[in-house]
Amino acid sequence: MVSNSMFKNTLLFLVCLFALGVNLKSFAKNAPLKHKIESNIKVGAERISEYHNLIKGKNVGVLTNQTGVVINADGTYTSTVDFLIANKVAVKKIYAPEHGFRGTADAGELIKDGKDTKTGLPIISLYGNNKKPSAEQLKGIDIMVFDLQDVGARFYTYISSLHYLMEACAEQNIPVIVLDRPNPNIDIVDGPTLEMKNKSFVGMHPIPAMHGMTIGEYAKMINGEKWLANGIKCDLLVISCENYTRSMSYSLPVSPSPNLPNDQAINLYASLCFFEGTNVSSGRGTDLQFQIYGSPFLTNMPYQFTPKPNAGAKDPMNNGKLCYGENLSKENKVTRLELKWLLKAYKSSTNKEKFFNNFFIKLAGTDALKSQIVAGKTEDEIRKTWQAGLDKFKVTRQAYLIYNN
Repeated sequence: MVSNSMFKNTLLFLVCLFALGVNLKSFAKNAPLKHKIESNIKVGAERISEYHNLIKGKNVGVLTNQTGVVINADGTYTSTVDFLIANKVAVKKIYAPEHGFRGTADAGELIKDGKDTKTGLPIISLYGNNKKPSAEQLKGIDIMVFDLQDVGARFYTYISSLHYLMEACAEQNIPVIVLDRPNPNIDIVDGPTLEMKNKSFVGMHPIPAMHGMTIGEYAKMINGEKWLANGIKCDLLVISCENYTRSMSYSLPVSPSPNLPNDQAINLYASLCFFEGTNVSSGRGTDLQFQIYGSPFLTNMPYQFTPKPNAGAKDPMNNGKLCYGENLSKENKVTRLELKWLLKAYKSSTNKEKFFNNFFIKLAGTDALKSQIVAGKTEDEIRKTWQAGLDKFKVTRQAYLIYNN
């Protein structure tokens, strides 16, 4: 039975939520919205007075996806594309990264060009036949707007899409405006530094696995370090976040990709992503993506699950096979790139010969990590080999940081 006091307290809570303008349906699914209101952070897209004069009267292209949103007063959100159109901006083309404009495609799935059913605008895939926009695809565009939510990991491909967009626009003399967003893992700079011989779309620059920068700061670094082809520079403007510092935590209002459904997955993503280069599942094909790990070869571990096709994972690792592993969904927030689960899985595996696949070195960015694991090195021993690269990167990135504690 519910007491009168409990009923009154519940009613008072609901009234307070409505007073804050929180959409209850969105609040239940996206607890971050409460954080967003309390912190008063305004992302770059929401600061339209800072960039509207630069794009009005021009033909605008927008590279974005479902993460490009502005928060409304009632706690709901509007896509950046719709927001710009409502503000009389002549958006002509939408450019879509990995996972597509709506963010529903599998990791690595080729995306086709299409048309947005709501606006009728053409959608040009930058994860289909080409990852760098062609001159033809940029034809008729006067200025480009970039609005994607990054999660602070080198192998999260939105920063690679940023690189190619900046490069293509620099070659065509098209200015780029990056609408910045907080990095939910901004306090973590860690991991092995990529060796350029292992450059790929999941690692294009000589940075550690976790870079601790917002995507706007990262855009400045791409330009400043002359990482674009032939050292060219992009005409770049970053619209920073307001009321944001590096000491703040930040919860995302929208899932950044199909297999990062919540804060826990986003926090564990970089640590568990190395499993994508092994025969161990990182939880794709379950409801606990990047919050569990396991394989048929870890039979001494207690947790069990069976990956099955679902949204964002049409053919997950170990599809239909009983896996043994660990459930990390209640694990405390990690404050560094954790190797302990990867090392434990390798040590426990009954199939070490096929533990690694060819993708592992691309994710690690270095040949050394695999060799160190096979040789039985401890986590402390491995971490010491990262330090020189981390120290160098931290000095380099200092010139590009926008936000202070």
